[in-house]
Amino acid sequence: MSEGTMQRRAQRDHRDQRDPRAKRLSRLLVCAAAVPVMLVAAGCSSDSGSGDDKDKGADKATASKSASPSPTVQAAAYAKLPEPCKVLSEKTLEDLVPKGADSGKEGTSADTATRGSCSWSSLDNNGVKGSQFRWLNVSLLRFESDVTRGEGDKLARDHYMKQLQDAQTSDGAKSVKTEPLTGTGDEAANVRYDLKKKEGTFKQNTVVARVENVVVTVDYNGAGLAGDKTPDADDLAKAAQKAAKEAVAAVTEANGARAGGTSSSSPSASTGTSGSSDDDSSTGASKRPSKTGSKS
Repeated sequence: MSEGTMQRRAQRDHRDQRDPRAKRLSRLLVCAAAVPVMLVAAGCSSDSGSGDDKDKGADKATASKSASPSPTVQAAAYAKLPEPCKVLSEKTLEDLVPKGADSGKEGTSADTATRGSCSWSSLDNNGVKGSQFRWLNVSLLRFESDVTRGEGDKLARDHYMKQLQDAQTSDGAKSVKTEPLTGTGDEAANVRYDLKKKEGTFKQNTVVARVENVVVTVDYNGAGLAGDKTPDADDLAKAAQKAAKEAVAAVTEANGARAGGTSSSSPSASTGTSGSSDDDSSTGASKRPSKTGSKS
């Protein structure tokens, strides 16, 4: 073999040894260039999908919110109260508080549309024969319907029951007797008891009545002072019941309804903005001004 032939074979062998490495390097470079293109394509696809999902989620939330109905509650039947010092007739006042028929004192109220009260006192002085004392108070409390607390008439009934319980558990009350009444609103009862004080024995009557969403409370007591005789308990009870019936009638008439009937305007659905106080007997007209029967 000639020297030239040997040299060409050696060059070919050397070139064959370099080609595999060159081929592998070339393939690596091609693959590296392709990776960024794939990542960019994947990123674009991901971004477009996430935007669509957000829009769809927002649309579903809006549709669900609009489909949910707002809570409603039946509107209260009565929307206002009469003037508390005018709920009783002159004749009734002359019978119950003969010496104080013109001395009605209206209670303080921050909202006269939801609560009010008026009180009268009478002292019939008979000199050495003693004197007769009478005290009368009328309280009115109206409840609005409210979506969180319930319908007005149900709130009124809760307060009605609480007023009865408070009267039955009055401090110092003796011989407590509760009598259900008819013909006075939707429901009514009279709580009567004796209350002994140093001035004499007081005969107390508390009539609580509910008509629709309004609670009427009538407190009436009497006593014979300075040696005068104690008034008849049955007479005082009848007088208190008469006053309560008139007060209930005044409430219905103030709202355009006949006594003992329902309002002429039909109740409608309401979102129930509350215009009344909580049924707390310690505030406003729901507070019984006096349980002692003494002069104030």
